[in-house]
Amino acid sequence: MRLPLLMDLYELTMAAAYHRCGMEEKTAVFDLSYPTNPFGWGCAIFAGLEPALEHLESLRFGQEELDYLASIALFDEAFLGWLGSMRFTGSVVSVPEGEVIAAGEPLLSVRGPFAEVQIVETALLNIINYQTLVATKAARIVRAAGGKPVVEFGARRAPGPDGAMSATRAAFIGGARVTSHLGGGKAFGIPVAGTQAHSFVTAFDSELAAFRAYADTYPDDCVLLVDTYDTLGSGVPNAITVAAELKRSGHALAGIRLDSGDTASLSAQARRMLDAAGLQQVRIFASDELDEVAIVAIRDAGGAVDAWGVGTRLVTAAGAHGGALGGVYKLVELDGKPRIKLSAKKSTIPGGKSLFRVSGAGGQAMMDVIALESERPKAGDVVCELATGVSTTIPEGARVEPLRQEVMIAGRRTREAPALASCADRALGSLSRFAPEILDLRHPAQYPVLLSAALHALREKMKDRHAETGT
Repeated sequence: MRLPLLMDLYELTMAAAYHRCGMEEKTAVFDLSYPTNPFGWGCAIFAGLEPALEHLESLRFGQEELDYLASIALFDEAFLGWLGSMRFTGSVVSVPEGEVIAAGEPLLSVRGPFAEVQIVETALLNIINYQTLVATKAARIVRAAGGKPVVEFGARRAPGPDGAMSATRAAFIGGARVTSHLGGGKAFGIPVAGTQAHSFVTAFDSELAAFRAYADTYPDDCVLLVDTYDTLGSGVPNAITVAAELKRSGHALAGIRLDSGDTASLSAQARRMLDAAGLQQVRIFASDELDEVAIVAIRDAGGAVDAWGVGTRLVTAAGAHGGALGGVYKLVELDGKPRIKLSAKKSTIPGGKSLFRVSGAGGQAMMDVIALESERPKAGDVVCELATGVSTTIPEGARVEPLRQEVMIAGRRTREAPALASCADRALGSLSRFAPEILDLRHPAQYPVLLSAALHALREKMKDRHAETGT
């Protein structure tokens, strides 16, 4: 979907001022980062890169957009003419999609003509903030599920049609490998799954009649929703009756679904009833306002759930520590000179940068290091904690690898978009390299992010100069 006006007004008012001042072609660098890890976790999952690059490649202002902007009466003809001929010609260096990331890191850097790289701010933040948030939430939910499948059920509760598509895509990267959303399934090649709603059961004269109708329609893929009336008094017994009828005709009941009530207790009792009827192969699915906290609680209470359907709290990032990711897009270099913002709690890291991951024995991630663009950190180098400035050294024998790569040059991607499954596999593999205390769902440690000594010195020098001169 082409959305050239996916931007806030101030991006264009600034660009128009740059154009009037003759600054629009100055080379600028912006970094995209976020200040704190979402959900109080120790890290996050990077998502949304490929849709963001697609937006940059397709950015065009047609006559309809130009006419609208002219009607606002803020922009002169020269600037509107510039917009009409503008194509994004910048370059992008980024962390690969699906990689584990941490707060404070420059996830991607955009370099190019000042006005061009300024006006894409809202679009990049909109795409990456939301998809990274959902991918991270999905990874937490999948971790809570302990190896049991997670199905994304969130299309009806997502923030609009675009949000539903983005949520399905991001949740897949985070580990929810099945969706109920047909549009997302088609667009991204994700397997789809679904059962029936309570309205299907209430549409028939009896629960048993509804179950029989569904089993007759889908004898080899029948999952029955058992909580419309009385889960243990009628729902599960009726499902057992239908399972016996399916068996006599050469088929098998696939599962039952619980969507309300005490899921831990109901699933455990339903499991016993199914097993007593010789239906050990019948799986129990659970839905009903689930997230990682609820899933852990159900498992801790002895629940017997084989698969989880998670919707609202996944696509809206609800629950403990929920909310927006809070990503920011800040100018860090202009015409080769580093720039810094020093507002309280919103200080930036100046200059063009590189980003490295330091790994120990067995490939476990130990820390990430943000360095000057020209640097290549190595074992034994002094590095400084991002928040405190306290220094340490990169351990001897550690492996130091660049975490970002050039993904766009002169407004065109440097390679074909990777398959979504490869992004999901990257997330899974990357998470496996992180210590359990970073990934703990209750009391996680924060993954360390440090600055090279040279970058730390540049930042402190610019802070001191500002304190002395105010510039």
